[in-house]
Amino acid sequence: MSDTPTAPIRITVAHSPDSDDAFMFYGFACGAVAAERFAIDQVLADIESLNRAAFEGRYEVTAVSFHAYAHLHERYALLPHGASMGDRYGPIVVTRSGGPTSLVDVTVAIPGELTTAYLALQLFHPGVAYRVMPFDAIQPAVVDGTVEAGLLIHEGQLTYGDEGLRCLVDLGVWWAERTAGLPLPLGCNVIRRDLGGETMLEVSRLLHASIAHALDHRKDAIAYALDFGRGLDVDRTDRFVGMYVNELTLDYGDRGRAAVERLFADAYDRRLIPAPVPVEFVGQGFNQMR
Repeated sequence: MSDTPTAPIRITVAHSPDSDDAFMFYGFACGAVAAERFAIDQVLADIESLNRAAFEGRYEVTAVSFHAYAHLHERYALLPHGASMGDRYGPIVVTRSGGPTSLVDVTVAIPGELTTAYLALQLFHPGVAYRVMPFDAIQPAVVDGTVEAGLLIHEGQLTYGDEGLRCLVDLGVWWAERTAGLPLPLGCNVIRRDLGGETMLEVSRLLHASIAHALDHRKDAIAYALDFGRGLDVDRTDRFVGMYVNELTLDYGDRGRAAVERLFADAYDRRLIPAPVPVEFVGQGFNQMR
């Protein structure tokens, strides 16, 4: 029998360069969660870039928008943790003071056609006119008048008022009122099905442990996430992280699952996605390969 050590399995985990995603991976970053038989690399990119990369199957584990996942479920499976949901808050459409009071005949800058923010906007205002821009360019473009309105994700949801902008609609509030209080599913963590069931379960357990460690060591995890907050102070970083990393992130629960099912059902009913999407999770019974 050979005593040669087995080479670790290399797993690339891709996520956005934002404070909430950084917070989730604090367990790995601080060394509290051992990767065991895996060598885990992290890649940071904006969510629309990650959505596009997932169509190529580029990363073993990646954050994607739920909207994108509707096109990807044959290649990737949902992890039962890592979701970002807006619980009576979410992406917002903003305009300047004195700007439009509705979206009629208004072009909205959006952060990508595969983002769930854009999917929710289509559900809110079917046929909305839009212009794609990098997510971090939208708020300045509204401020300087380059665009009439912008769909803000990430930290812009907390900072738009500082620049004199006003909210036309909070899609998280609209969704909750439409669905008897369900959270709005925005982003999810997914894993490539071709890794095989055993590896998928092991990686899932490690990622869950990283999120749990961050929640249990919140002060230190917030300090780590602060470097990813694009200018947010400690209090706002803590608030933003709390919006999108919470009990729904650690486990979808019945509310989270119902919200995802409702989102996909409504989107398919409007034919905004190509087919019905099965909501199934690693470790809860699914087809490894489709």
